[in-house]
Amino acid sequence: MAAKKKPSLGENGTLIAENRRARFDYAVEDTMEAGISLVGTEVKSLRLGKANIAESYVDVDGNEAWLVNANIPIYEPAAQFNHSPTRQRKLLLKRKEIDTLLGETQRKGRTVVALKLYFNTDGRAKLLIGIATGKQAHDKRDVKKTRDWQRDKARIMRERG
Repeated sequence: MAAKKKPSLGENGTLIAENRRARFDYAVEDTMEAGISLVGTEVKSLRLGKANIAESYVDVDGNEAWLVNANIPIYEPAAQFNHSPTRQRKLLLKRKEIDTLLGETQRKGRTVVALKLYFNTDGRAKLLIGIATGKQAHDKRDVKKTRDWQRDKARIMRERG
């Protein structure tokens, strides 16, 4: 499966939320960019930089893909016209992309996780999703050991000049 182009968060693109834990818990094999169907108060809350996708995942149900467990807090000034913070949100993907996700999730041990939520350069909310397999405990320990060694090595090199 060919990877889509990476999202550009350069000039006007702004990162809203990132699921840093996903790269530690999962081995991400492929990424894909998806639009999100949002209501007005959700967009206003995202513009304030408030969102949490740490425990969210993508559920493929027939012809549609849904973002589950993402928390976009209520927008206080909207009062009674607010949204539900943890409602399921429809992902805007092409039919071929949904079929790909459906095929990948039916394989053993694969899941689709949300990696980043951001506004692209056109000002539209996008979600970077990844097809991933879960890491074993020993794999996580290896990653942590490597990261600690790199930090210690950098400290030693700084001290020696």
